Amino acid sequence: MSKVTVIDHPLIQYKLGKLRDKETGAKAFRELVKEMSMLMGYEVTRDLEMIDTEIETPICTAKVKTLANEKLAVVPILRAGLGMADGMMDLIPNAKMGHIGLYRNPDTLKPTGYYSKLPDDIAERDVIVVDPMLATGNSAIEAIRLVKQAGGKSIRLVCLIAAPEGVKAMQEAHPDVDIYLANLDEKLNDHGYIVPGLGDAGDRLFGTK
Repeated sequence: MSKVTVIDHPLIQYKLGKLRDKETGAKAFRELVKEMSMLMGYEVTRDLEMIDTEIETPICTAKVKTLANEKLAVVPILRAGLGMADGMMDLIPNAKMGHIGLYRNPDTLKPTGYYSKLPDDIAERDVIVVDPMLATGNSAIEAIRLVKQAGGKSIRLVCLIAAPEGVKAMQEAHPDVDIYLANLDEKLNDHGYIVPGLGDAGDRLFGTK
């Protein structure tokens, strides 16, 4: 079963409170999502494998640590995932970025794909899939299926908030994919929205509500 990590750093929790506030406008919302993503990135990448290497400092030869696999990929689920991608890319600027476009059918709550473009060497990369919300889990499940279909093997999912229903569905569908959250919320409501949540992340990011 995949591991679920709730990152409860005070700065992340403070910024999450600001995100939840309905008075927070689109500009501030985008900035907060980017900042939270970067802060969460430290924990998300904590267990990347390291190896020793030797370099020359201005003084002498020294052994230092480097990543065993420097090939990383950040894959936002469009469109809301774009808000998190910038923060992750600032942290790991040499990563490649893929994009998966899905939208949720409002009647069935099932995801419909309209775009997928991933790095050709995705199989060689540690993949970080980002989406602010893990509600029913359907979009994340489909996005990760597409990453695996393209050859991705080492995958982790990063969301700002999640509902227990979404976490459970993800773990059942992809038990090999670890999940990282800023908070595990109470539940889903009858419309498939996270409670207490923060509203529609895409609308709030891009001012389309």
